[in-house]
Amino acid sequence: MSVKMSTSSPEAVKKLVENMQADLRSLSMECKKKFPPVKEAAESGIVKIKTIAARNTDILAALKENSSEVVQPFLMGCGTKEPKITQLCLAAIQRLMSHEVVSEAAAGNIINMLWQLMENGLEELKLLQTVLVLLTTNTIVHDEVLSKAIVLCFRLHFTKDNITNNTAAATVRQVVTVVFERMVAEDEKFKGLTEEPPAVQGNSNRRSVSTLRPSAKDAYMLFQDLCQLVNADAPYWLVGMTEMTRTFGLELLESVLNDFPEVFLQHQEFSFLLKERVCPLVIKLFSPNIKFRQGSCSSASSPAPVEKPYFPICMRLLRVVSVLIKHFYSLLVTECEIFLSLLVKFLDGEKPQWLRAVAVESVHRLCVQPHLLRSFCQSYDMKPHSTKVFRDIVNALGSFIQSLFILPNTGNTSSTGTPAGGSVSGSQASGPGGPGAAGAGGALTTQAAFEYRGTWIPLMSVSVQGSAKATYLEMLDKVEPPSIPEGYAMSVAFSALLDLVRGITLMIERELATQEQEAAMREEAEPVLSPPQEPMAHEVWEEMVNACWCGLLAALSLLLDASTDETATENILKAELSMASLCGRLGLVTPRDAFITAICKASLPPHYALTILSSNAANLSNKVYSIQGQSVQMVSPSSESHQQVVAVGQPLTAQPQGTVVLTAKNIQCMRTLLNLAHCHGAYLGTSWQLVLATLQHLVWILGLKPSVGGVLKPGRAVEGPSTVLTTAVMTDLPVISNILSRLFESSQYLDDVSLHHLINALCSLSMEAMEMAYGNNKEPSLFAVAKLLETGLVNMDRIEILWRPLTAHLLEVCQHPNTRMREWGAEAITSLIKAGLSYKHEPPLSQNQRLQLLLLNPLKELSNVLHADIRQKQLECVLQILQNQGDSLGPGWPLVLGVIGAIRNDQGESLIRTAFQCLQLVVTDFLPTMPCMCLQIVVDVAGSFGLQNQELNISLTSIGLLWNISDYFFQRGEAITEELEKEEAVLLKQAQDKGEPLNRPFHPAPPFDCLWLCLYAKLGELCVDPRPAVRKSAGQTMFSTIAAHGTLLQPSTWNIVVWKVLFHLLDCVRKSSTTADKEKIESGGGNILIHHSRDTAEKQWAETWVLTLAGVARIFNTRRYLLQQLGDFFKAWEVLLDHIQSAALSKNNEVSLAALKSFQEILQLVTPVKDTDKPDALAAMDVPHVLMESLQGSGPGRPLVRSDSLAERLAQRYGVQPSLPPPGEELDDSALWWSAWNTWYRVGTECTRPPSGGTDKLVFVPSQPFLTALIQIFPALYQHIAGGFSMEDLKKLGVILYGAVSVPISSDSSPFILPSYTEAVLTSLQEAVLTALDVLQKAICVGSENLQVMYPAIFEQLLLFVEFSCKPPQYGKMETKHVANAKYNQAEWVALNYVPFAERSLEVVVDLYHKTACHKAVITEKVLQNIIKTLRIPLGLKYACPAESTWKLAVSSLLKVLSIGLPVARQQASSGKFDTMWPELANAFEDFLFTKSTPPDNLSIQEFQKNEAVDVEVVQLISTEILPFANFIPKEFVGRIMSMLNKGSIHSQSSSFTDLEVNTHCYDWVTVLHIKIKAEMDIRMREEFSKVCFETLLQFSFSNKVSTPQEGYISRMALSVLLQRAQDVLRRYVEDERLSGRCPLPRQQVTEIIFVLKAISTLMDSLKKTQPENVDGNVWAQVIALYPTLVECITCSSPEVSSALKDALGPFKDFMQPPVSKVQNGES
Repeated sequence: MSVKMSTSSPEAVKKLVENMQADLRSLSMECKKKFPPVKEAAESGIVKIKTIAARNTDILAALKENSSEVVQPFLMGCGTKEPKITQLCLAAIQRLMSHEVVSEAAAGNIINMLWQLMENGLEELKLLQTVLVLLTTNTIVHDEVLSKAIVLCFRLHFTKDNITNNTAAATVRQVVTVVFERMVAEDEKFKGLTEEPPAVQGNSNRRSVSTLRPSAKDAYMLFQDLCQLVNADAPYWLVGMTEMTRTFGLELLESVLNDFPEVFLQHQEFSFLLKERVCPLVIKLFSPNIKFRQGSCSSASSPAPVEKPYFPICMRLLRVVSVLIKHFYSLLVTECEIFLSLLVKFLDGEKPQWLRAVAVESVHRLCVQPHLLRSFCQSYDMKPHSTKVFRDIVNALGSFIQSLFILPNTGNTSSTGTPAGGSVSGSQASGPGGPGAAGAGGALTTQAAFEYRGTWIPLMSVSVQGSAKATYLEMLDKVEPPSIPEGYAMSVAFSALLDLVRGITLMIERELATQEQEAAMREEAEPVLSPPQEPMAHEVWEEMVNACWCGLLAALSLLLDASTDETATENILKAELSMASLCGRLGLVTPRDAFITAICKASLPPHYALTILSSNAANLSNKVYSIQGQSVQMVSPSSESHQQVVAVGQPLTAQPQGTVVLTAKNIQCMRTLLNLAHCHGAYLGTSWQLVLATLQHLVWILGLKPSVGGVLKPGRAVEGPSTVLTTAVMTDLPVISNILSRLFESSQYLDDVSLHHLINALCSLSMEAMEMAYGNNKEPSLFAVAKLLETGLVNMDRIEILWRPLTAHLLEVCQHPNTRMREWGAEAITSLIKAGLSYKHEPPLSQNQRLQLLLLNPLKELSNVLHADIRQKQLECVLQILQNQGDSLGPGWPLVLGVIGAIRNDQGESLIRTAFQCLQLVVTDFLPTMPCMCLQIVVDVAGSFGLQNQELNISLTSIGLLWNISDYFFQRGEAITEELEKEEAVLLKQAQDKGEPLNRPFHPAPPFDCLWLCLYAKLGELCVDPRPAVRKSAGQTMFSTIAAHGTLLQPSTWNIVVWKVLFHLLDCVRKSSTTADKEKIESGGGNILIHHSRDTAEKQWAETWVLTLAGVARIFNTRRYLLQQLGDFFKAWEVLLDHIQSAALSKNNEVSLAALKSFQEILQLVTPVKDTDKPDALAAMDVPHVLMESLQGSGPGRPLVRSDSLAERLAQRYGVQPSLPPPGEELDDSALWWSAWNTWYRVGTECTRPPSGGTDKLVFVPSQPFLTALIQIFPALYQHIAGGFSMEDLKKLGVILYGAVSVPISSDSSPFILPSYTEAVLTSLQEAVLTALDVLQKAICVGSENLQVMYPAIFEQLLLFVEFSCKPPQYGKMETKHVANAKYNQAEWVALNYVPFAERSLEVVVDLYHKTACHKAVITEKVLQNIIKTLRIPLGLKYACPAESTWKLAVSSLLKVLSIGLPVARQQASSGKFDTMWPELANAFEDFLFTKSTPPDNLSIQEFQKNEAVDVEVVQLISTEILPFANFIPKEFVGRIMSMLNKGSIHSQSSSFTDLEVNTHCYDWVTVLHIKIKAEMDIRMREEFSKVCFETLLQFSFSNKVSTPQEGYISRMALSVLLQRAQDVLRRYVEDERLSGRCPLPRQQVTEIIFVLKAISTLMDSLKKTQPENVDGNVWAQVIALYPTLVECITCSSPEVSSALKDALGPFKDFMQPPVSKVQNGES
């Protein structure tokens, strides 16, 4: 408002002039009587005014100029001290002042006049009014005048009149303000002008203010004096002050500082005052409060001595401090630090209650100024070596709050005076604004309050949020400390805390937001440069948070625990939440976690053991924050708060047994937690763990259980007392469940890092749940797993970034022993995989193979889990994937197939069945859609199903699948080849780039061939499966596929088929068969009976070996044309033979026999050929051309045709030139045959070699059919090797033939093989042996000369067999028994009846000798001698031979052989080649004719005579074939023949004869005669034989053909001995006869005597026929000498003797003739 305008307008001026005149008139009127001087002055004043008005245009200016005069009458009027006059004058003066027409001088006069009035105590109020008008309307009053005016007001303030006092106080306040406003205005005026710098103030001289302008100087002086006055010092400027109160001074100081801070900040002089005067003053005045400790005196009723705090001053000081801190902390750094520290001290529990209340109000004032707080932080906390002021303030608040709960309430210092005695009345407690005021119930119950450990503190509404409306700091009128209601301090502190949090968070978040915006804009403009000022701001924020969080947390936690009011709780939670969020945004992990922990703890029941929270709290509680001696403890929630229980549930942890309760506050905290996670999830980072752990426990206690998709729904707890929920919570549950779900749905808005934190937290939470679920069967918490699933499902669009940690964890869950747990793990992982595959990704999966493989990978990993239920889930998932996405799996096939194929035997049937369904689906529907590279995997997988041993049917079906797959390969061959070759090229390039070889099975072969090879290899594995049925099926399938589709393979690949597939298989089968178990397998389960031929593993393997070997042999046979073109056919042939050999030598008859069959099969090989007659039928059936070739037989006997062979046709197809062998090589198969011969030889040698061990029951003996087959191979084989068959080979053959025949038969099979003893039949083996020799013999026959040297060897072999008739061959040390004397069941082994065989051999020998007697070799090799030597055995044994036929045949054979051989021998006599034969022959004759064996008892007379006739035949042979040619025959031989005849002629029946030694080719007959003959009575005499012998002997003795006299001499000598003996026998007989009387003599003696008599008669006959000159005289003499003895025998009583005697005596008549001349010595 412009006063000037209103007072300077013409009307106003005119009015003024009129009023002035009127006033003066009134004055003159009043003073007319009493004060004439005044009246005169008034009147002259009127004149003066009129003159001025008349003369001047600018009346006001003129008035001002003359104002001293104009004012004079009024001043004089005031001097009268008459109230009425004084009032009138003062009104007039005021009017002049209000029109600003008072000059400086006039003003001075007015002031002086007023001073007088004041001193006289007149019109005090008017005076004040006048001063005020004077000072406010203009600025002319300065310096002393001004100070006088001010002093005047001060003095009026201290009058006795209350009204005056108060008015004066107000006036002083206004005047002080005016002084400073003037200065501000002056500064404004001079703002533009440059100021010369103020002189440096070297000292604190108070007068040195010369640099200041007038108004400033006034202000300076005034302020300085105010300080002086408050300090109780004399003022410099305000002269005339009489008294002054400190309280008033402080109020004035406060108002100046508060209203005009810029004055102090802009002017150095003023700043100086502030520093030098104000602060020391404040500190000084504070001292009683600092020193004071409560408790000594009870009340402070008067301003006390220094020791005691005084409320009015203290309170005002705090106000001043608040202002100083607020405005000047930048100037007064150190001082403010001191003030703040003091403030903190005043909160101490030992201070009076009112002091604490005022202090806390002051603190509250600071708390609502976040920028101020930030400045503290920058100025103090962040400076090195400085007090951490900000931190201390916050901590002090915290400690203060704690102390309110913990310290006993000592009451207020003044409370003793109040009637209520310090207790709080009800009306006060539910005071205005208390939330409880509206409650209908008792005031106390609904009162909002805090309660902690029995301390109950009500909560009142102290100020509007964000403003610090103080109560006690405003009590300027109170002298006594007021009584503080209970709960007031707490309420202020609480508000201060909340305001502090709110202020700081809002400020920092606002700044953060603007900073982020700027950064974004900067980035758009110039993306490179980073913002320069950023770190500074951040540091401040971080420091602020770091400084305050501990204290805040301690306080808030305590309050939260103690709060009983929902609104208060909400506010505390909001504060904790915003702090947590802020810390999160600033990346301060520890404080963030601490706040979150606090909320989490508050959500859970008291003392709930949750490790993650307690460990976190432990970290915090180690840091006990000390605040100048006080420590702030982290308060754990106490359980005593009286809260409404809303839920009772099961704890998830192990510690609290039984149930736990949740209160309404817990639920409220839980909602805050949800809110935190929902809105600030991005900043939670690692604290997700805390949040989620807590939520998990709450969810558990509330009994929420996961359902589809991971959403939690209220469900009944399974164990223990079920959860009890109040209706309040029941209605809340769906909401909570919903918020929970929304929380995880909102994870899609989190950035990647935060999302990772969330996932990690869920994972570690789940890990804990897993830990807890170990070892007990409690229901596990599935919260984490369910939420992982939910999070995964909503973040499908960026699934890549969380897939690995997510699935890695779920896979661990799947391995958990707790069924429910792992069931959910599997549910989650399979749901995620299915969702991931069906989600419409950008780009689609078909173009993003990496992602597809990533998604499928966990499916594969599940295969490593051992639990069947998980694998079941996994396979069901695969089945669904196949059904839904099977066509688009593409590169995912290997993974899927891997899963299907990851079956193990320990997984049980149902799993394998499910997996197999998947495989069947793949094979039936998806082979054409999958990349060809995967076909190999399909083969492997199908194979692995074959190999599993849980379900035989699946194994067999999978072999069928392999057959189907092979058909698929065959039909789609072209396409597959093409695709595989493309793939191969790519892979090859990659491998070359890396410089590695291509890693693929069967690499060098073409890829399509490799596919086949994998198939064959897989079947090969199945061929050695432990189960016979599988082996059999696989073997058949394998050989069938090779037969049907083998032609698709390139020739080179056959190499691999042969070596890596077929031979490898043979190796495995051989190994398994040889190591198989021989234990008997009990009949299979159920009613399956196992045939005895298959009742051990060994027998079952034998079948496999048989099949395999046959299969391979067949392939060699049918594919020989192909195989022979491979370079190493010979090697392969050798290996095959080796296998045949091992099989043949296996200790299993079935295998060995089959091996020989295979041997036979490959030996029938003849180079096969194209057969043009066959294809028509096949062509009609549409068999592909290539296949047709493979089906055409390759039987034996096809001539070699090279043209258009299959190999060439294959070459045309594959564009490969077959490597043609050089001419002639193809026909030269001799190496193969010789190799076969060697194998045959090895087999033969091994299997016929007798066992070395003792009579071990387990000795293996080859079977007859086997040996037969073996031997039967030889003739066929021989055809091919005859050309090079040497003696050496013949010997080898001989060994084998001999061995084979020696082998006994096991007793249980003997009835089928052995002919009964009555039939003389050969076994087939024996037939075969003879056939083999026959083949050889015929070959030699037609062969060249040099072959004939083999005859002797053949003879030798046959003769060995002949010996068997008497000496069956021994097979090792094995005891064999003959059938004749063994019942089958007693003998383990039965020897064959070798007689027929030996006899047949003998016939062969005779035949052969018949043909070959004259061959040189036969002669040279002494074959005849060997024959004789061999025959000597049966001949010698005679009756002792096993079969009677043997010796008879031997004799007849001998006779036949001799009839052929002797002439040859005689021819060769000179060559000496037969010299050794003669003694052998002599031995043979002797052994036969004088055998040691006795005839059997049951021999009939006819038989005996027949046998004797044979003996006679032999003697006749001697007489016809030998003796007549004695001159060609060695003498010794003839001598021995003579001895024999001699012996025979005497007595051939006595065994003693055979014991005689031959001495010089003559028997010592004397000895013979002296031997007592001990023959039994029934021995019969071979009379006929003796007779023939004797005759021959005599004939030879007396023949004139005796070549040497010696031979005749021998005969004669023998004769004389014979005769001598006859004499003795006769004499002894006569004597014995006489002695025996009537007793008959022994039969033996009788026989002997009869024999002697017969011999005598034979001799007589011979002598009669012989030329007399050939007879020695001695003989005659001896013959005649017998006569008397004979005569003496006549007396014998035996009729037999008598008749023999007659025959002997008869011939003597021829000698009875008269004597002629003298005969001397037998010579005439």
